[in-house]
Amino acid sequence: MRPCYCDSKKEFSACCEPFLSGIQKPSTPVQLMRSRYSAFAVGDGKYLVKTTAKENRYEEDAKLIKESAQNIVWLGLEVLYESENQVEFKAYYKERDGINVLHEKSSFVKEEGMWLYKDGILFNSKIERNEPCPCKSGKKYKKCCG
Repeated sequence: MRPCYCDSKKEFSACCEPFLSGIQKPSTPVQLMRSRYSAFAVGDGKYLVKTTAKENRYEEDAKLIKESAQNIVWLGLEVLYESENQVEFKAYYKERDGINVLHEKSSFVKEEGMWLYKDGILFNSKIERNEPCPCKSGKKYKKCCG
């Protein structure tokens, strides 16, 4: 069994996979955000486009997301805050130039009974030297990938 990409401590098959496969719909913004993170991790651009608010939805993004997934390894997700229609998180990923963090406060809307990603505010964040390394080695970042 595979642990879920979203770091929920659940199995992928019991967490985000039912959303990505279309069997279930996320019932909260945090479920949607976690499933979208998993979609990025597996390169499922179609799911990401489908779960974006209509005003910001571009079908051609699906192909671009799938292509970019070949150059990025998603390492982990940390949910910092959640409210009725917002989720703040840090998503760690590895590219050729090293490990980076995407820190965003995302906004969500409900359209036709389905939660959708509307937009987000990006924060300028970096991985601090004494934080645990996002690669999950158990070492501090400065003694590992930093």
